Amino acid sequence: MAKSNSPVKSYQNQEFLSSADARIIRIIAEYLEPQLRFKKHKIVDTIVFFGSARLKSKKAALSELNKYKSLDPKKSGFAKGLREAQIAYQMSKYYEDAVDLAKKLTSWSMNLETEANRFIICTGGGPGIMEAANKGAKLAGGYSIGLNISIPFEQFVNKYVTNDLQFEFHYFFMRKFWFAYLSKALIVFPGGFGTMDELFEILTLVQTEKIRKKLCLVIYDEKYWRKIINFEALIDSGVISKEDLNLFHFCEDVESAYKIITNHLEKNFIKGKDLTVIEPKINIK
Repeated sequence: MAKSNSPVKSYQNQEFLSSADARIIRIIAEYLEPQLRFKKHKIVDTIVFFGSARLKSKKAALSELNKYKSLDPKKSGFAKGLREAQIAYQMSKYYEDAVDLAKKLTSWSMNLETEANRFIICTGGGPGIMEAANKGAKLAGGYSIGLNISIPFEQFVNKYVTNDLQFEFHYFFMRKFWFAYLSKALIVFPGGFGTMDELFEILTLVQTEKIRKKLCLVIYDEKYWRKIINFEALIDSGVISKEDLNLFHFCEDVESAYKIITNHLEKNFIKGKDLTVIEPKINIK
């Protein structure tokens, strides 16, 4: 029997494991532990959804908007609140579109003749567009992944993520690695700083050929994104080339996004009846 004053083994020493000196161990853990779970569920590749965490479902946005019918218009902050509720209701269409698209893509992937789990819906695991995509996958009866990140807000895992595929990351770069590593297609819905960060990082990796696989990148609602980002000004200023706009596709609705993504995947990543689950090659140098 071990003595009560026996020293703690290093791999059980929580003070050490939480220290700056053990940072590399924590980083490796955020690579190996997700990899183990993906292998367990035979997940070969993913379709990633990016977009705002702040968008609401149509039902939730309408409920919030209807509250203003019973409020005094003269009350302080009424006009501002009403305007925000109206905008939230208008933007809720993207939530509903993400649900529909994820549902269609999941139904399509579940009908593939393979024992592996191919093209699984993957999100950041939180609310908004992330929740919508996970919800769509669940409505179709399929798996979905949530790569959550510990931040001061918007950090809870939504209820639609498959239980054993809920992840909690500390390091943004390890979370981004898993977004890029397994993805064969990404769709970017309207969003803010976080969405633009994810979009431009992926674009940069593709442009510089650090991602060498034939990745399908779809940007949802050209009108929204051209209002936010002046792509032509980047070309006119000589900081990108006109050909760089060929790195992605714009789409306006669920059906066109579905066709772009499935046609790309069928052409580039589905070759016969692949009944063997193999670990995908690392596509990032």
